[in-house]
Amino acid sequence: MRFRFHIVLFILVLLSSCGAYDKLLKSTDYDLKKSKAKEYFDDGQYVKTTELLTQILPRFRATDEAEDLNWMNCQAYFGMKDYLMAGSYYKTFIDQFPFGKHAEEANYMAAVCDYNLSYRPELDQENTKNALEGFNIFLNRFPNSSRVEDCKKKIIDLQDKLVEKSYLSAKLYYDMKQYKAAVVALTNSLKENANSKYREKMMYLKLNSLLLYAQFSLPAKQKERYQATLDDYFSFMEEFPKSAYEKDVNGIFQKTNKYLKTGIPDTEVK
Repeated sequence: MRFRFHIVLFILVLLSSCGAYDKLLKSTDYDLKKSKAKEYFDDGQYVKTTELLTQILPRFRATDEAEDLNWMNCQAYFGMKDYLMAGSYYKTFIDQFPFGKHAEEANYMAAVCDYNLSYRPELDQENTKNALEGFNIFLNRFPNSSRVEDCKKKIIDLQDKLVEKSYLSAKLYYDMKQYKAAVVALTNSLKENANSKYREKMMYLKLNSLLLYAQFSLPAKQKERYQATLDDYFSFMEEFPKSAYEKDVNGIFQKTNKYLKTGIPDTEVK
């Protein structure tokens, strides 16, 4: 019986609380709403905080409290892990209060929101690029900030993700046996990411793509394409003389050299 009593009491308190909040939302006492929004924020009730702030922010737009109230709104959305909305509000905050007391943190948090929205490498990387831009802007504006090292670490993480995305996109053409497109994509990726950790792998895929493209080209086009393969072979060997792909690369050389000597393509594909 005592357990049932506590359950009933809890429900009554909950209903009473909901009723009081509903009345607060309908109230025209904006000072009370402001006070309660701060209480809800301090208590971690971010949904209620943002609901109240949505109603009162226009009323305090031109007051001394505008900056703190807008900042609270940004932080509440971040507290809810709604990084899309939080990022939007942080960026608006920066425009409204570019030299305010929260300016440095707002710039940092706007970039962090894009960072948190960055998808894994095989997916769209628009948020990754936005985060990179945001952190670089932060470093330019606040070069002496205590957050500089953290920004630099995050920038490296984001750059690695873009490099992997570039590699995966180029490799996709290879996996789909679209060798001409693979050569173009791999060449572009190698130019854009000269120090990529995937460089050896990409150069091997490009070399093999050149061979396969040459093998299945029209006879009139084969000689120049085999020659391009040979040129790329020497570039590969110059950079990676002791490559993990040494056996395969030697096989590519033998097939290329055979054609250039005999004019007979080796179309055996392993």
